[in-house]
Amino acid sequence: MSHDDLAARIAAECARLGIVVPPEAMPGLAAYAASLWAWNERLNLTRHTDVEKFVARDVADAVAIAPHLARGERLLDVGTGGGVPGVILALLRPDLRVELVDSVAKKARAVGEIIRETGLAVPVHEGAAQTLVARRPSGPDRFDTLVIRAVAPLAKLLSWFEPICGAYGRMLIVKGPRWEEERDDARFRGLTKRVVIRRLASWPIPGSDNESVLLEIRGRATAR
Repeated sequence: MSHDDLAARIAAECARLGIVVPPEAMPGLAAYAASLWAWNERLNLTRHTDVEKFVARDVADAVAIAPHLARGERLLDVGTGGGVPGVILALLRPDLRVELVDSVAKKARAVGEIIRETGLAVPVHEGAAQTLVARRPSGPDRFDTLVIRAVAPLAKLLSWFEPICGAYGRMLIVKGPRWEEERDDARFRGLTKRVVIRRLASWPIPGSDNESVLLEIRGRATAR
């Protein structure tokens, strides 16, 4: 399938589901999907290997996150895997300063190639995200937002990032219907003493009765 045909199919599926995507982003989304799926045959990067799942899960999540990002924010996509949602956010919002990180070296290298094939200039880091974040606690390279999807339970994420909550602006985390259980478990473990957790948005997961939610986590000193 050509990239033009793939872009047309992605646009049609977005329209069918009522997902609003700028027309100028469609060629990039098609190039990204084609590259991601080709690399997925060599390395397990995604389970969303057709247009329907790509739009309903990956594009839909990025579209839901985008309105909560200010112009020019510096983002770090933590545990990026195949590049979702960071690459899609970079395509939807060229004003954003997006960077990606994955602790698995072969995934970081693969997504670097996917980005090159998609025609983007997005830095990719290999290693622990919390180490990268802690190295940039101030100045122009400080991360405004850590974007996290399908990486770990809240308790584990907070065990990594709550101790360094002063080194970044906030976390935006995509979670499923069990998010309240995860939040309560994190509180029970004493991992929420220095942060505030707020539910920002929710949206349906097509083909199921469940919904995704977007959580914002900020240090208590900066929460508003």
